[in-house]
Amino acid sequence: MAPRKRGGGGRGGLSFIFCCFNSSDHPEITYRLREDFALQTMEPALPMPGYDELDGMFSELVDELDLTEKHREAMFALPAEKKWQIYCSKKKEQEENKSATSWPEYYIDQLNSMAARKTLLALEKEDEEERNKTIESLKTALRTQPMRFVTRFIDLDGLTCILNFLKSMDYETTESQIHTSLIGCIKALMNNSQGRAHVLSHSESINIIAQSLATENIKTKVAVLEIMGAVCLVPGGHKKILEAMLHYQRFACERTRFQTLINDLDRSTGRYRDEVNLKTAIMSFINAVLSQGAGETSLEFRIHLRYEFLMLGIQPVIDKLRSHENSTLDRHLDYFEMLRNEDELALSKRFESAHIDTKSATQVFDLIRKKMNHTDAYPHFMSVLHHCLLMPHKRSGNTVQYWLLLDRIVQQMVLQNDKGHDPDVTPLENFNVKNVVRMLVNENEVKQWKEQAEKMRKEHHELQQRFEKKERECDAKTQEKEDMMQTLNKMKEKLEKESTEHKNVKQQVAELTARLHELSTNKLEGTVWMEVDDGKVFKILDLEDLEKTFSAYQRQQKEAEDDTLSSKKVKELSVIDGRRAQNCNILLSRLKLSNEEMKRAILTMDEQEDLPKDMLEQLLKFVPEKSDVDLLEEHKHELDRMAKPDRFLYEMSRINHYQQRLQSLYFKKKFAERIAEIKPKVEALTKASKEILHSRNLKQLLEVVLAFGNYMNKGQRGNAYGFKVSSLNKIADTKSSIDKNITLLHYLITILEKKYPKVLMFQEDLQSISEAAKVNMTELEKDICNLRSGLKSVESELEYQKKRPQELGDKFVSVVSQFITVASFSFSDVEDSLTESKELFLRAVKHFGEDASKMQPDEFFGIFDQFLQSFGEAQQENENMRKRKEEEERRAKMEAQLKEQREKERKARKAKANGEDDGGEFDDLVSALRSGEVFDKDLSKMKRNRKRINNQTTDSSRERPVTKLNF
Repeated sequence: MAPRKRGGGGRGGLSFIFCCFNSSDHPEITYRLREDFALQTMEPALPMPGYDELDGMFSELVDELDLTEKHREAMFALPAEKKWQIYCSKKKEQEENKSATSWPEYYIDQLNSMAARKTLLALEKEDEEERNKTIESLKTALRTQPMRFVTRFIDLDGLTCILNFLKSMDYETTESQIHTSLIGCIKALMNNSQGRAHVLSHSESINIIAQSLATENIKTKVAVLEIMGAVCLVPGGHKKILEAMLHYQRFACERTRFQTLINDLDRSTGRYRDEVNLKTAIMSFINAVLSQGAGETSLEFRIHLRYEFLMLGIQPVIDKLRSHENSTLDRHLDYFEMLRNEDELALSKRFESAHIDTKSATQVFDLIRKKMNHTDAYPHFMSVLHHCLLMPHKRSGNTVQYWLLLDRIVQQMVLQNDKGHDPDVTPLENFNVKNVVRMLVNENEVKQWKEQAEKMRKEHHELQQRFEKKERECDAKTQEKEDMMQTLNKMKEKLEKESTEHKNVKQQVAELTARLHELSTNKLEGTVWMEVDDGKVFKILDLEDLEKTFSAYQRQQKEAEDDTLSSKKVKELSVIDGRRAQNCNILLSRLKLSNEEMKRAILTMDEQEDLPKDMLEQLLKFVPEKSDVDLLEEHKHELDRMAKPDRFLYEMSRINHYQQRLQSLYFKKKFAERIAEIKPKVEALTKASKEILHSRNLKQLLEVVLAFGNYMNKGQRGNAYGFKVSSLNKIADTKSSIDKNITLLHYLITILEKKYPKVLMFQEDLQSISEAAKVNMTELEKDICNLRSGLKSVESELEYQKKRPQELGDKFVSVVSQFITVASFSFSDVEDSLTESKELFLRAVKHFGEDASKMQPDEFFGIFDQFLQSFGEAQQENENMRKRKEEEERRAKMEAQLKEQREKERKARKAKANGEDDGGEFDDLVSALRSGEVFDKDLSKMKRNRKRINNQTTDSSRERPVTKLNF
């Protein structure tokens, strides 16, 4: 099959133009109305312009057609009349096709819209067909529309839209015709020189195309393999393909490269039973990878890469593929076999051997020993062998990783050229580091590490949950306290109101009583009751017996006894506030300690760490108040009936100086934490002050900034001798008059990189600035004062406890004495450090000419911290601009190289005797690769060499008979 030429489906219908080159006569320009109509002559409707104007218009038309150099010359050689006819015909065609679908924006919007709807499950069959129709229309437009369509599509980043669609597809879309059409769009774009250069220069395009090999859609796989095989034939494309296959290995989680390809090549069930096109595409791709790029000149590279395919079992698969009896497939199989035989023959010549049996370890060793004998490298070769004897060789476990690492190292050494470049994209760098780690530790250690990591993860999760729980509890307590205060205020107001009313009622009752007594006296006057005195009887009667016998509550008491007997429950006695009792009960349920254990923990200063800091903080809220103690003392004879919170408060109230002990214990537990919070702030302040004072690079930077300011304000002789440090952050606000995206800070960094490269290291000189910018001196001094007062309170309590007799088990004096000794030293150290840091900070502020009385650390160091952040961002933006510029230059260089390569190919084809024109188009590369014609020259040469060798000698001990080849 000959390489396919561009036909009627070419860009803008070029077939009717290129027919002009088949004869010396100038034909009329025609077009077909219907298939049953004859071609008719078409005359231009407009008058022909002048020659100069016509040449300009015709040149634009030819540029849009993206013709090869030979065709361009032929077009410009036409007479003026023919040029005008062609121009009018093309313009008329463009006017007829002008619609919404002739603009790239339409297709890009459609692609973005389809990519947003990632799944096909929600689509009807008609919607899916409509989506596929749109993508097919784009593919046709990329092939047939003028060159400006492709250029506009590229400028609008249409390729990225296609790639994003490919990346975001779900399984249903991947297996649909839409996937095949998208790959076809990329292929159509690459059929244009500018589009091809754009695809190859894109950083992810080939990798994303390779990801499409994961589909089960055979048509998509074939299209992808044809594109990747053709890219191998393009300058610089071979390395991109190897990188893409490494990317696909990670994407598809393959054990090794090309695993999917060999599996598909071997599959012979279901839809793969008679699928020859896919197997042909795979073999053409394998041959292109083996023979192109570094494979054109490097025998080592071909043997290395072929051995990778052989390790995957390609040879038995090739033998099985012969059963298809397909001429095109056999052509690719022949090339693979013939190239292998040639390479093995070349390798044999290096060792002066007729044949090397690569399956025989003994023969390979003898050849290496013979080559290395009597050389300086022989002792090292023996050392390698000796150490190989000592390497692990168990059948089980992961000892194979040692040998895999050794294999990769040797591969790297063989493939690396004199300049240190590796044509196989550095296989050692892509070696799995996790496997190396596994080789350095045994399985038990790995298991232990995993268990420890899992345990730490669970502990961290539990701590995180506890922390969040405590936060919620604190919030709840705060809200509860606010509610209690509101309730208390309302109750206070209500009590005052009721007290006033009670006084009024009491006064009214007194008045009524007096009036009643007066009325009774008036009523009894003159009766016997005036002579009766019941007070005398009270002295004689047994009033207690009377009360017991005729008590008004006797019946209720009996009922209560009945209830007690029936329920067998004793009602708890609670004398403290209900809300307070409830909260105290919640706290005790969390502590899970008895009153005796609580008492022992307080007296021993919590030697056994039973009381967490957060619980101590809550306990301080439930210290028995005097009113509580008084009420509890009144009911101490009913201790057994007391509720749990009441009994707890009663027991705690019996501990001497309970509140002071609790406060001392809480301070002791929190002391180390508070010191740990203060120390880093003081150290950051000290370090930042020293860095600011001693940084020479910062001084040089300020010098450059001062020069900039003086020159921008009053020329080289500016009269400013310094500036406020706050002015540093205004540099980023000064924009360039040429480019608003560039500020004075960007320009300053550029100057520093060229003239003062060492100054850029000033960021490393000021590493403590960001932490110092967070330090608030007022809060820091407040924390120090709190620590000082807390220490004094603990010391006062210690003096009190020393003067009183100690109870049994009371360890307050011994524990706190030891704590005071250590804590006083730690506090003095922190206090001295703070004094030193203040002095250094004052020196730093004065060093920069600022007012030390007004400038605080967070403000002073915050200025430098903000400047450092702005400086780093501007530096990164400069780097991004530089990379964009380099990328544009690299793309232009690649396009120039492609153009130069096409020019060389054109000249080479022109030099041929038959004068055939290959066009250099991507479709032609794909077609030639599919048919195997691209390997014809090498295959013919190898057949001649094989025939000559077979005539000279016949070797019956060949490992692989060449009779399998279909010559």
